[in-house]
Amino acid sequence: MKKEELGIYIHIPFCKSKCYYCDFTSYINQCEKIEGYIQEVIKEMNQQDFNQYNITTIYIGGGTPSYIDEKYIKLLVEKLKAKLTKNQTKFEEIEITIEINPGTVTRKKLEQYKKVGINRISIGLQSTNDKLLKQIGRIHSYQEFLEAYQLVKEIGFENINIDLMIGLPNQTIQDIKQTLKEIKKLEPNHVSIYSLIVEEGTKIESLINKGELKLPEEEVERQMYWYVKNTLESEGYQHYEISNFAKKGKESKHNRNCWEQKEYAGLGATSHSYIKGIRYSNSAFTEDGNWDFTNKKIEEKQTLEDKKKEYMLLGLRKIEGISIQKFKEKYRDNPIFLFRKEIDKLVKQGLLEVDGDWIRLTSKGIDFANLVWQEFV
Repeated sequence: MKKEELGIYIHIPFCKSKCYYCDFTSYINQCEKIEGYIQEVIKEMNQQDFNQYNITTIYIGGGTPSYIDEKYIKLLVEKLKAKLTKNQTKFEEIEITIEINPGTVTRKKLEQYKKVGINRISIGLQSTNDKLLKQIGRIHSYQEFLEAYQLVKEIGFENINIDLMIGLPNQTIQDIKQTLKEIKKLEPNHVSIYSLIVEEGTKIESLINKGELKLPEEEVERQMYWYVKNTLESEGYQHYEISNFAKKGKESKHNRNCWEQKEYAGLGATSHSYIKGIRYSNSAFTEDGNWDFTNKKIEEKQTLEDKKKEYMLLGLRKIEGISIQKFKEKYRDNPIFLFRKEIDKLVKQGLLEVDGDWIRLTSKGIDFANLVWQEFV
């Protein structure tokens, strides 16, 4: 009998330094708290009955997972592997991703990641412009990124993602062109491109409010996005989700499963889970270093109507859009009829198109995707 798929996310909330745009709760240079935290995550892990599912992806994110000693990453992965004794997907076939940042990763760490079974690396670059990197609080230079990337390749990782950002203060189209020129030389098989979101209470918000940094105009940011899209597609990357591009067969399985409304379990501080239509969250850590992730807080119990709306919202992040037939198979409803008012409105606005079996964003819809998603909240 085929089991339901489940993705596992493990949160590592420790960093060497806090980026100016980050609003996550995090521990900065507090290595003494790492051991206790890891033990609490293992305790939480041991309470989970993962064998009722088929685990297909594991994602170790942060924070900065590469900041902590590699022995802790090894311990977490080995403990998880020991639990998956009845998993239908072989452990070596599970997509296991770890986020790393230049300035925190070493050859020793990467060799341990490879040895323990991690097979996908996601590297935070953001820009090849050192001045821009400094303005957003990144701890590395472009040269340090190149050195980290070369190590990743030397050690034998073949599935590599690079994170980039657009809409940064003082960033220009020329900066984007130069970044893409350099990225093309490296030939990663996955690129994620994110627009800067200025969160309340962050250092970057303060700098912008003081006039020390200036954001590019919205139209300029759109031009940046389309330059990235056109350039990467011309290099053979498939634009498969609004923020993600991949060589054939190298799409992020973990994220794709989330956009297809598959279940996932979060381990660690502030992580989230989605199990059987219920969303759970873990508490943040406390100042005295006492964690307890065994009692998850219920954030939402979805109704059937909620699930259908969310399926539309998540599915319209994918460039291919939503298959009408797959929606009918999952929910026994035709989305064209069920959401006829929303779809008709968005089609008339030029934001959506219905093409045979597919409902998808138009080019204009990609630019104004938030307006589309709001219709299904």
